[in-house]
Amino acid sequence: MAIIGAGNVGVTLAGELLANKMASYVPKCFVDIDKSKGGREIQGLPVLSENEATFQKLKKYGIQEIIFALPSMADERRTERYLYYKNAGYKVKMYDYPKMQMAGGKRSLREFDIEELLFRAPRKLTNEKTDAYYNDKVILVTGGGGSIGSELCRQIVKMGPKKLIILDVYENGAYDLQQELRIAYGNEPGISVEIASITDSKAMERVFSKYHPQIVINAAAHKHVPLMENNCIEAINNNVFGTAVVVEMCEKYGAERFMMVSTDKAVNPTNVMGATKRMCEMIVQSASINGKVKYSATRFGNVLGSAGSVIPLFKRQIQNGGPITLTDKRIIRYFMTIPEASQLVLESGVIAHNGELLVLDMGKPIKILDLAENMIHLSGANNIKIVETGLRPGEKLYEELLVKTEELDKTENDLIFREKDKPLPTEAIREKLRMLKDVCENGDDDQAREMLRKVVPTFKRPEEVNQEVGEEVELMEAKI
Repeated sequence: MAIIGAGNVGVTLAGELLANKMASYVPKCFVDIDKSKGGREIQGLPVLSENEATFQKLKKYGIQEIIFALPSMADERRTERYLYYKNAGYKVKMYDYPKMQMAGGKRSLREFDIEELLFRAPRKLTNEKTDAYYNDKVILVTGGGGSIGSELCRQIVKMGPKKLIILDVYENGAYDLQQELRIAYGNEPGISVEIASITDSKAMERVFSKYHPQIVINAAAHKHVPLMENNCIEAINNNVFGTAVVVEMCEKYGAERFMMVSTDKAVNPTNVMGATKRMCEMIVQSASINGKVKYSATRFGNVLGSAGSVIPLFKRQIQNGGPITLTDKRIIRYFMTIPEASQLVLESGVIAHNGELLVLDMGKPIKILDLAENMIHLSGANNIKIVETGLRPGEKLYEELLVKTEELDKTENDLIFREKDKPLPTEAIREKLRMLKDVCENGDDDQAREMLRKVVPTFKRPEEVNQEVGEEVELMEAKI
C-alpha cells in the first residue's frame, strides 16, 4: 500500500503497521504534495512527490491500495485525487485517525463515504455558549433513536448534561444508540432509554414525572412523504397529537424549554407530512402565548444519510447495477450533514426567543439529477442508467426552505434566521385539534386529508404548486 500524506498522521499509520506483525497492510511508500519531502525516507519508507509517484513507479513498489492519511486535504482536491487513483484500478481507503467518530473510537481504515466526496466536510457550528446552555441539564429527546434524534443525543452528551433521556417507540434504534454512548463515555453522563410513543399520554406522564426534564427536544415524527400520503390518520395522530401531548406534559411538569424539530416541507405544504408538521408549528407557537415554557421550532431541509433519504437509495441502486430512479429530473433539494443540522438545531434553541420559528440556511440547492450523475461517476460504474419515474403523490419540484434572507430576520448566527409568523390564539388551535380528532375517529384517510386542508390554510395541492413554480425551477437550474 501507498500512504497519501507523509505528515504526522501518515507517519503514525506507517509506524503502527510496521510494528504489527499481524497487520494485513504493508506500507511501501509515502506520496506527498510537498516536493521538499521527495527523496527522503521516513520509517525506512521512501517519500515520493506526486510527480514522482507515477503508476509505473507504484507498480514497481507492488502497490495495490492507496490509503489517504491527510485529513486536512481540501475537499475538491481529495475528490480529484480519489478519482485519479480509483480510475486507475487501485482500492482507495481513508485512515480515520485522528478524526474519530466518537470519543474512545478505534483508529481504522475504511472505505470513503460517498458524502465525503460529494459535499464539503462538516463544520463544527456550536460554541462555548451553546455547550454551557445544555451543560448540567436534564434533557429529553423524543425520537432519540432516529437519524436526527440520535445525532442530537451525540452532540448533547459532549456538552455534559446532568441526565439524557432517549425516548423512542422503536427499541432497536434507541438501544443501539445507548450502547454506542456507553462504550464511548461509560456511565457518565447518566443516559436512560424510555420506550414509549409520544401519542400515549399515560406513558409520557410517567416519563415526565420520573425525570422532570428541563429541556425537551421533540424530534419524534413520521417523516416519509409517500408513506404518509397513504396513512393520513396515522400521520395526524403521531405528528400532531403527539406534539400536543408533549407540549401538555412540558406545561404540567414545569419544563423550562421546548424545542421542536421541523422541516422545509412545512412551508406551503403539498403533502400530508408537511401539513402535519405545519400544524405542529402552529401548536408550538400558540402554546408560547399563555404557557410558562419557552417554545420554539426550527426548520431545515434534507440531511445526508438520514433514513429514507435519496443518497442511501442511490447507493443501493448502484450496488445492484442500476438503474437509478428519479421521480423528475428537474427536482431540486437542499442538503446538510446530520451533525451540522443537529448542531444548528441545538444552537437555535439557545438563541430563540419564546414562540419563534427559526429557519436554517441550508446553503445552495442541488439538482438531484446532478447528484445521481456524480454518484455514478464516483462509483466508477459509468454504465448505470438514470430512469425518470414521475413525481410521487405530494411531491414538490423544490422545497421552499426559504432562505430568502431578505424576507427573514437575522440572528447572531449567520446560518439561522427568524421567520415572520404570528401565533394563533389558544382557542383557535383547540378548535383545529377538535376538528382533526373528530375526523380521525371516523377512520377515513381521505376525509382526514381534506380536514387537514381546512385547518392548515397553506396546504396546497402539489399539481398547483408545481405548475406555478415550473418557470422558477428553470431559473434556479440556470443558477446552480
